[in-house]
Amino acid sequence: MLVGRTPVARYVLAPDLDAKHGPRPYLHPVRTLAGTPVTDALPDDHVWHLGASLAVQDVNGTNLWGGRTYVRDVGYTWRGDHGRIVHTGWEHRTPDRLDHRLHWCDPGGTVLLTERRTLTAAAVSGHPDAWRLTIDSTLTAPAGRDVVLGSPATNGRPGGAGYGGFFWRALAAEPPEVFAGARHGEEAVNGGDQPWVALRGRAPEGGAYTLVFSGLGPGDRWFVRTTMYPGVCVAFAFAQTATIPAGTSRHGRYQVVVADGTLAPDTAAAVATPAG
Repeated sequence: MLVGRTPVARYVLAPDLDAKHGPRPYLHPVRTLAGTPVTDALPDDHVWHLGASLAVQDVNGTNLWGGRTYVRDVGYTWRGDHGRIVHTGWEHRTPDRLDHRLHWCDPGGTVLLTERRTLTAAAVSGHPDAWRLTIDSTLTAPAGRDVVLGSPATNGRPGGAGYGGFFWRALAAEPPEVFAGARHGEEAVNGGDQPWVALRGRAPEGGAYTLVFSGLGPGDRWFVRTTMYPGVCVAFAFAQTATIPAGTSRHGRYQVVVADGTLAPDTAAAVATPAG
């Protein structure tokens, strides 16, 4: 993807991955306008973390996140429950806008959800060192079946591990700083519902960057990690399952401002205002 003539992201449409890694389309590498990388993919600590992607660990019992599945009263367990999210057709494709259709499938290939997804990359007015990624996603349940979205937390894991949704695995040489308004640090921000979250880090090559996330929908919460690994997620089922009733849709708009340098909190708040 391009902003003007500057390459800022690569969209991997159909990765050739083992099913246990949760094959799905993802963005990687994502870069600042100066070229600093701000995503990681297939890291040794969590191989199924794939740059920036949509992924949920429990979709009517199918693992569409990758890795081990958290089982109530048992813990993390390898199971044959991994599905995949697959591209089924383009609606629009230009360097700054990708619009396509997808299927969220169980291990046998049965379609659990259909999705229409649009990704756009655009400059941020008044901020020449920043650009904005917008992902619009509409998930639709089949006419005859409700679809329940869950997480390790809803399946019994303690400790605020309600991940699954729009997830960004960041790349940082050391634990980054995370803040959301007056809240600072992983423990204060994780599980919150602030309008935006900012992650300030430094890439292994040395470039400083700031990522500003927005886009919580009704019932969504922020899942953040900075110590075990750097990541931010718009979590669909942080503490309670989320249901898409049969024949209905769930729409989300997730925005990330990717900026060179270290943005002050007031600047982060200003650029977090959704565009459009």
